[in-house]
Amino acid sequence: MMELHRDPDAPGPVITGFSGAGFRVHDTVFPDGLMLTPDRAVPWNAPPVENLGIADIADLIALDPIPEFLLLGTGGALVHPSRAFVRSMEERGIGVEAMDSRAAARAWGVLRAEERWIVGAFLPL
Repeated sequence: MMELHRDPDAPGPVITGFSGAGFRVHDTVFPDGLMLTPDRAVPWNAPPVENLGIADIADLIALDPIPEFLLLGTGGALVHPSRAFVRSMEERGIGVEAMDSRAAARAWGVLRAEERWIVGAFLPL
């Protein structure tokens, strides 16, 4: 199990470690996928990245104000989402940053410490 050290200035939920293929947010383990907003963490039963659609992240993009971008953790390796998915997000004014889920978990803490208004969707490792 890998531990991440939370930036004490990062507001909201932050991934503090990994457990098997899942994620630990504070004392809660999310054994499968995870969705994060600036103020909550919820389990996510994600489809494979190549099948990802707007409906799969509807709760994340319904925030007001809309998030700057979606930080997409694509599992154990970087897998690019479909161009149609990215284009649909961009049409809503939301960027997509894809990276493997470990890198995305680290980036989430840094970006939230900067108080960036982002959302995250993380597939299991």
